[in-house]
Amino acid sequence: MNRLVWEQDFQGGTADLKLWNIRLGNDLLDNDGKAIFPGWGNGEQQFYTGRPGNLSVGEEGLRLCARREVTEQEGRSFAYTSARIDTRDHFAFCYGRLTVRAKLPAGQGIWPAIWLLPQDQAYGPWPASGEIDILEAKGRLPRKIAGTLHYGADIERKIVEEFTYELERGTIEEFRDYTLEWQEGSMRWLVDGHCFAERRLEPGMPFDQPFYLLLNLAVGGWYDPVAVDEAALPAVMTVSGIRLYQS
Repeated sequence: MNRLVWEQDFQGGTADLKLWNIRLGNDLLDNDGKAIFPGWGNGEQQFYTGRPGNLSVGEEGLRLCARREVTEQEGRSFAYTSARIDTRDHFAFCYGRLTVRAKLPAGQGIWPAIWLLPQDQAYGPWPASGEIDILEAKGRLPRKIAGTLHYGADIERKIVEEFTYELERGTIEEFRDYTLEWQEGSMRWLVDGHCFAERRLEPGMPFDQPFYLLLNLAVGGWYDPVAVDEAALPAVMTVSGIRLYQS
C-alpha cells in the first residue's frame, strides 16, 4: 500500500470542497432524502450548516466548528450549530491505507469523528452493509480515542466492536495521523504510526465493498451522554490533509 492514489491538502487556505457534500440539518435521511430519525440517529443536539462560521478552510486546514448558536427550523429549536461533510458519489474506496491528519477539540459533550459508510448498500440498510469508524473521541477524555466496526443483519442484531486506546503522550488537541489499514483479510487502526487495534475480517462481514469518507463534529449524542460544557464552545476540528495509499 505504497502508491498515493488520492489526496486532499487543506493547508494554506486555498483548498476547495468540490469533492465533498455539505450536509445540513439535524435529521438522518433515507436514500430518497426523507427524514427518518432526528439527531442523525444518535441523539445529536447540533444543527449542521455550511456557513463560514461552521465550515471553512484556513491556513492550518479544513475547520469544522461547533458553536453555541440557536437555530429555529420547522418548529424545532437547536442550541448548537456545527458541520458535517462526506464524499458520497464523489470518492469511495475498497482496501488501502487511509490517513487523516487532524487536530480535535476537547470539552465535555464534544464528539469529533472520522468514519466510513458504504457507497452502495450492497447488503442492505444500516448496519447490514457496515460502518467503519476510523476515529471517534469523547471531548471530556482528550487522551482517549477509539476505532469501531458496526455490522449485523439488522438493527436488532447489530454488532458493535469498539477498540479504544489511551495516548501515551499529549492529547487529541495536537495534530495527529489517524490511519486505517484495510486489507481483504484484516483491518488495523493506527495513531501516529502506532497500531493500537487489529481485527481479522471473517466470511460474511460486509467489508468488501467501496466506502466513502465522512468528517463531522457533533455536540451531545449517545456516544457520551453527558451534559454539554458550553464553556468549551466554540470547538474546532481541523483537518490538514487526507491521503489514500493502495498497492
